[in-house]
Amino acid sequence: MSRIGNNPITIPEGVTIDVQENMVTVKGKLGELTQEYSGVSIKIEDGEAVVSRPSDSKEHKAKHGLYRSLLSNMVEGVSKGWTKELELVGVGYRASNQGQKLDLALGFSHNIVFELAPEVKVETTSEKGKNPTIKLTSHDKQLVGHIAAKIRSFRKPEPYKGKGVKFVGEQLRRKAGKSA
Repeated sequence: MSRIGNNPITIPEGVTIDVQENMVTVKGKLGELTQEYSGVSIKIEDGEAVVSRPSDSKEHKAKHGLYRSLLSNMVEGVSKGWTKELELVGVGYRASNQGQKLDLALGFSHNIVFELAPEVKVETTSEKGKNPTIKLTSHDKQLVGHIAAKIRSFRKPEPYKGKGVKFVGEQLRRKAGKSA
């Protein structure tokens, strides 16, 4: 029995869910998201969305929890939005943005200029004595996570000094250096 799939999704005020035969569309104040689905049925009743499966086969059980989570993330995204924060740890590592272009100085010979999707809002801060941070905000959780992972992949944190691009609050496994 899927514990996640059985939980109903409460629909906040200002959010509408339109269910077609294999496509669900969620509209809210922050935007609109669509998702294809198969193997489950979605019903909207008294301000709640309920995902149900036709049988207890392994495939239907897996899709039950998956589509319930995706729908829940879509509802939360169009009502509140999703945010990811990255931190640049290292001497001389900098980040700046002009509109949707993110300019990163990560210790390479040239700066990395990264063009962001128009749905994602970017904000960079750099205070004296603190590491520069990049804040990504959007209504699409998958897109924010994908772009944050792409930015992190430019210079992953290394295990000895911890230098690189890391998520805010991420715990790194540190290694001991050479023993004298």
